[in-house]
Amino acid sequence: MSDGSAIEWTEATWNPTTGCDRVSKGCDHCYALTLAKRLKAMGSAKYQTDGDPRTSGPGFGLAVHEDALSVPYGWKAPRTVFVNSMSDLFHARVPLDFVRRVFAVMADTPQHTYQVLTKRARRLRQIADRLEWPPNVWMGVSVETSEELARVDDLRQVPAKVRFLSCEPLLGPLGGLDLDGIDWVIAGGESGPGHRPLEEDWVTGIRDACAAAQVAFFFKQWGGHTPKAGGRTLQGQTWDQLPMTAPVPAG
Repeated sequence: MSDGSAIEWTEATWNPTTGCDRVSKGCDHCYALTLAKRLKAMGSAKYQTDGDPRTSGPGFGLAVHEDALSVPYGWKAPRTVFVNSMSDLFHARVPLDFVRRVFAVMADTPQHTYQVLTKRARRLRQIADRLEWPPNVWMGVSVETSEELARVDDLRQVPAKVRFLSCEPLLGPLGGLDLDGIDWVIAGGESGPGHRPLEEDWVTGIRDACAAAQVAFFFKQWGGHTPKAGGRTLQGQTWDQLPMTAPVPAG
C-alpha cells in the first residue's frame, strides 16, 4: 500500500494481494517482480512468498493479505486508488471470496475511486456476474499487442461504470482496436534495462482511434532507461484525458 504514487494516472496504490505470474509479452520486464525481490531482501513481510521461478520469482509468489483490507478506511480525503500495483486481483489463485471482500471494501468507501487492472480477462468475465459492482470501481485490462485484443471483448461484458485499457508497455500496433463500450485508454512505452522501443505511429493510431470514438486518451510516457527518460509529450502535446471528460479531437 502507498498513500501517494508516482504513477501519473493515479494518486495512491493498495495491494490486498501481492505476487503474480507472467502470462504475456508485457510481463517480460515486470517492474513489480524486480521490486518484490528487493523488498524480500529488505525483510518486507508481504514479500516473503517465492513464486515459481519459471513464471515468477523471489518474493513474488501470490499472497493474500487480510490485514490490507482495512487500509482504505484510514484514508480520510478522497483519492484515486490503483488496486494491486504489485499483483493481479483476478489471478486464478485469488479465492473468489477474497475478491468479493475487496469489492465490498471498495463499495463501503465510496469517497474513493478504485482502478482495478488485470491481464486475466477471461477469469474477470467468468466471475463478473458473481460480484457487486459499485459505481466507484473502474475496471481495466492490459493490451500490449494485437495478440491481447480478445481481452477487450471480455472487458466489454463486465458491468463496470468505467472500463479502460492499459496499453503499456505498448509493444506493437493495435490495428483493429474496437473501442465500443470502452471509456478510457492509457498508452505508454516500456522503461528499465532492456526496454523495448515504442514507435510513434503505434501511439498515434490509438490516439486517433480514441478521438474518433470519443474515448478519453492518456499518454503516460515514451519510456527508456528510466520512466521519465523519453518524456510524455506526443507531437508537442501532453495527453492527460480522463474518463467521463470530453476528449479533444486529434489535430
